[in-house]
Amino acid sequence: MNNFRKLSDKHPDLIHSPLLRAATLTLRYVEDNGPIGLTKTKAFKRVFVQWAVENFDWPNRSPEDLLRYKKVLNEYDFPPLELLHFLLIHLRLGRHFKGEFHLTKRGAALAKTPGKLFDELIPFYVLQMDHAAYSRFDDRPFGSWDVWLNVINVEADQGSTERDLYAAFYVDGADQGNTGWRQLSAFSACVLRPLEWSGLIMETHEKTADSRNVHHVFKTPLWRSALKLDTDDMLEPVQMH
Repeated sequence: MNNFRKLSDKHPDLIHSPLLRAATLTLRYVEDNGPIGLTKTKAFKRVFVQWAVENFDWPNRSPEDLLRYKKVLNEYDFPPLELLHFLLIHLRLGRHFKGEFHLTKRGAALAKTPGKLFDELIPFYVLQMDHAAYSRFDDRPFGSWDVWLNVINVEADQGSTERDLYAAFYVDGADQGNTGWRQLSAFSACVLRPLEWSGLIMETHEKTADSRNVHHVFKTPLWRSALKLDTDDMLEPVQMH
């Protein structure tokens, strides 16, 4: 199952993808500055981690927030970079050689073609990664990407909340108190976070009068551009102004 469309290198909606932006910046960094140094555990050295934190412009992870409690950061302190490092190696866009991260020929070529890089990176990340490995409890929500994408396509078309989306799949009343908090956490980590980091959805956060945190979910323009789904004919037409 691959519901992703191929996008041109100049497609304007590609700017919504944090992971694509981070990958492009990393590949071009190596082109401009040479290989990235690695630690003994084959993680990126701190000097590049610092550069990534300052340049990735990652949603909800500003440099100030990340550096609030630590003066220096390791790769594992910035999970998007740790994930990106894995993806670049796994997809053979980069390789480790003599204590450094080098680009492959494919990686160098894709650094110049963001549409092709998106097609190489994002469908694999969303559809084939084991997202539970990056979740808090290693829990996996029941379901499939075909179902999740088609239902979210409709439920979040005008915006929704994290709990309402969870309830649409699993539990009536999941937005009451702390009902199903661990299952909700797994759903967020394994479904919503990959979509957000890919740039297909965006989340905003609000604190209610009773001090509850509400996570609002919206589809980005990239969702409609990049995905072709069975439920598309159920959506309201996009209003042009």
